[in-house]
Amino acid sequence: MSKTVLITGGAGFLGINLVRYLLDRGYQVRSLDIAPFDYPERTRITIHTGDIRDQAAVMQAMTGVDLVVHTAAALPLYKPADIFSTDIDGTRNVIQTAAAHRVERCVYISTTAVYGIPDHHPLLETDRMDGVGPYGEAKVKAEELCLSYRARGMCVPILRPKSFIGPERLGIFAMLYDWAKDGKNFPLPGNGKNRYQLLDVEDLCEAIFLSLTLDAAKVNDTFNIGAREFTTIKQDFQAVLNAAGFGKRIVTFPAAPATAALILAEKLKLSPVYKWAYGTVTEDSFVAVEKAERILGFRPKYSNQDALVRNYRWYVAHLADFQHASGVSHRVPWNQGIWKIAKWFF
Repeated sequence: MSKTVLITGGAGFLGINLVRYLLDRGYQVRSLDIAPFDYPERTRITIHTGDIRDQAAVMQAMTGVDLVVHTAAALPLYKPADIFSTDIDGTRNVIQTAAAHRVERCVYISTTAVYGIPDHHPLLETDRMDGVGPYGEAKVKAEELCLSYRARGMCVPILRPKSFIGPERLGIFAMLYDWAKDGKNFPLPGNGKNRYQLLDVEDLCEAIFLSLTLDAAKVNDTFNIGAREFTTIKQDFQAVLNAAGFGKRIVTFPAAPATAALILAEKLKLSPVYKWAYGTVTEDSFVAVEKAERILGFRPKYSNQDALVRNYRWYVAHLADFQHASGVSHRVPWNQGIWKIAKWFF
């Protein structure tokens, strides 16, 4: 009999990709999400619509579950109060309930944002955590909760993925894809020579699957997850403009004034580019994945450029599905604000 996996945040970008990944491998899948699950796979899974901050909703979804993957989170554009209550209190509800139901393991999807703005590379799992902004701070606290349950004997693998992209991913990356499809050059703060590691969502699903299926003693640890192959951010983003076929280029700007402009635009609520994004986009940002390769056998299939172009092609093919949508999740394009006007000049 196949095992039942509960995915919190199952209607989100990672959630739907993981739903498909696990269905293809014969698992029974449940989704718990505050958002409606409106994908074609809805007839093949059990859907619970609810908030992870609601303990009763979590209890109901958890009944009879063998494994949990906790992906639900309030992202950086949410209000700080919602980020802290969802990412900390919601995580507490999920892991407490998983422990009470004696699930075999609960895989927590964290983020490399827990490292903050680092002073060295590559980043190791043992490096100090210093979350930037409400999202980074909340993820650090959520990891601490996971570790407290691991100390009690529970299997709680923690994965720290780099920013991941692929089918269904919009959010801030939709701005790059929108400018590329319209034949525009694309602005980038800094000189573009920094190395900025990404991750394809299929590779992340593989890492999650390994964490669900390998020996519990082996996976009950913390792992960085990212692409193995990446160049500079300018070269990697240029691959998207090349795929668009208009002969456009990445246009770089001096880091200090560009960052100052981004800070001002964020404060005036004119830009979706948040603190952690503009604080790292001009700097090197990459993690060591050797631990995941050694212990989990993790072998990422996609380079940065592969992942970006794959996501861009999905975006163009599905443009009609979300052309007039916007919001604060990865499922929809983020409102470009002042960048809609800036686009005219590129």
